[in-house]
Amino acid sequence: MSDGGDGFGETIAIQERGQRRRVKTVNAAGETIWSPWWWIPQSRTAVIETARVVGLAQLPKGKFHPFQLDTYGLGVLIAKILRSSVSTLLIGLGGSATNDGGFGMARALGWQFLNGSEKPIERWTDLAGLNAVVPPVEVVEHWEVIVAADVQNRLLGAKGASRIYGPQKGLRAEDMPEAEACLGQLAKCFRQATGRNEANRPGAGAAGGLGFGCCAFLGGDPRSGFEVFASRAQLDRRLGEADLIITGEGSVDRSSLMGKGVGEVAKWCLAHSKACVALGGMVESHRRVMSHFSRAYAMVSELGDEAQAFERPAQCLRALAEQAAREWVGWLGLG
Repeated sequence: MSDGGDGFGETIAIQERGQRRRVKTVNAAGETIWSPWWWIPQSRTAVIETARVVGLAQLPKGKFHPFQLDTYGLGVLIAKILRSSVSTLLIGLGGSATNDGGFGMARALGWQFLNGSEKPIERWTDLAGLNAVVPPVEVVEHWEVIVAADVQNRLLGAKGASRIYGPQKGLRAEDMPEAEACLGQLAKCFRQATGRNEANRPGAGAAGGLGFGCCAFLGGDPRSGFEVFASRAQLDRRLGEADLIITGEGSVDRSSLMGKGVGEVAKWCLAHSKACVALGGMVESHRRVMSHFSRAYAMVSELGDEAQAFERPAQCLRALAEQAAREWVGWLGLG
């Protein structure tokens, strides 16, 4: 399953019998890549997985700081896709390496961002000096854009894109004022230019503010990524038929409960009195997190240190699953 992040394109394509295609673009660091997207002929829908274009998993760990990365490559991909007969654009957000509010994507689509001297801004870290947002000369609006966000956070503030998800991408505490100032000015100038306040929409803070960018610069309709997938996969029926539900992600923590798939599955299980087990690279031992699961297992602490988990993730996950199986097989009446 996927909540809009990693794996979204493949999972939607499986449910809708989509066809995998490829386009040449650049990753978050500006390096040339071939990025996949998926075409669903019967509904003329193009499915994009942000994580496969500007995703954190596409880059070497620790090599780049988020200030060096942007979403330009996603805009290149979208521009190429929209040359075909697309009726609906379905964009899965999540797993991004960026924190630019969709600035790079918008530039690739023809939007201009001018400073006080009316010169174009080309780096999102210069957005604190933004004075004007200028739309493309030709704005094509004949398609529907559905934005499947993996979280419901707004763009700015204590629970916004930078402060909640920035540290996972490499933002440090001392970077927060600059990141907030840049995104804040972007939202302010866009509001002045269009009269639309997209920064306060639930999901605007998804994927480093790309949720905001997709609503602002593409006219997107934000929806819960989990619900988009769940409806196509008939997840209610499938979960209802299970005795034990197993879910997981890299880090099971309080952010997992902010609209992500893992948290939504756990909430469903609580509401329907179903046993739910979580497997994670790391698990935050916070009361609110732990109360959502029958049991949560972490690679880090139960199997070894963080370095081992990153070095041998497949083997560690297998060992963690075996440990969980041994403990739950009796409960399921299989022992």
